[in-house]
Amino acid sequence: MKKFTAVSDVENLQEIIKKALLIKEDPLSETEKGKGKTIGLVFLNSSLRTRLSSQIAAQNLGLNVLTLNAAQEAWNLEFADGAVMNGETVEHIKDAIEVLNQYCDIIAVRCFAGMKSKEDDVNESILSQFEQHAKVPVISLESATRHPLQSLADCITITENWKKEGKPKVVLTWAPHIKPIAQAVGNSFAEWMQEMDVDFVIANPEGYDLDKNFTKEVPVIHNQEEALKDADFVYVKNWSSFDDYAAMPEVKENWMLTNEKLKATHEAKVMHCLPVRRNVELSDEVMDGEHSIIYQQAKNRIFSAQAVFSEILDGINTN
Repeated sequence: MKKFTAVSDVENLQEIIKKALLIKEDPLSETEKGKGKTIGLVFLNSSLRTRLSSQIAAQNLGLNVLTLNAAQEAWNLEFADGAVMNGETVEHIKDAIEVLNQYCDIIAVRCFAGMKSKEDDVNESILSQFEQHAKVPVISLESATRHPLQSLADCITITENWKKEGKPKVVLTWAPHIKPIAQAVGNSFAEWMQEMDVDFVIANPEGYDLDKNFTKEVPVIHNQEEALKDADFVYVKNWSSFDDYAAMPEVKENWMLTNEKLKATHEAKVMHCLPVRRNVELSDEVMDGEHSIIYQQAKNRIFSAQAVFSEILDGINTN
């Protein structure tokens, strides 16, 4: 694996899921693989699970870990090509990346959507510069449009919990929120589910359809009750409007998931990437109930990261 920013970077999804599950059984099985190598974790945005799981995964492989909270601890970065830097920005992103090239064997970056310019976000204005200027493999720790390490952890979690014959029905359902949230998790989950052997549908209110470049031919249902019928897994996530970018069109129906709504499912397992606004996105009764596998999902973030880092190291070590 040369880089990891989307499901398209994975040669065989089932094989990397299998690898992650083997790692979960013995996380310290490859402690020498990263010896003498350094991974730089660059955070332009807040993080809990991504930061900690990535650090644990890297340490399990014997990697040296450099963590940079770039938004707080680095110089103010300039991202525009040809900028005349006579204002508040001190260092251009291409110079910062070139320095990271000298220090790191792998660069992993977290760079959320700005939620101001649809064009900038769709074109991955920040991640694309890392891909352009980095001379070492680049890993996305969430970008403007995708969250691939989360999606791999989701695939691992579904695989662990599906013990029946046939395909499970997986529903990605929109949930309420108090502010505009980016589409990255929803986009990414939609892409990865299309590579899994599942029946997949998306439920969201009118005005909240995701970008068709990610959902493609996936059925989108604007009635949550209808979508939840016979579901085996329900993934809860908020996102703002894509068409009316970053807007929050009024929703009159109550889309918060409750135990009453789960009665229409096949005792579905409930998933969420966290953090979650309790009793806004998800009721306490669901979050803390027997159907929730949310914390299992969170733990699997370690093994999704470790599987990817291991694959990246394989590519480095064979060059």
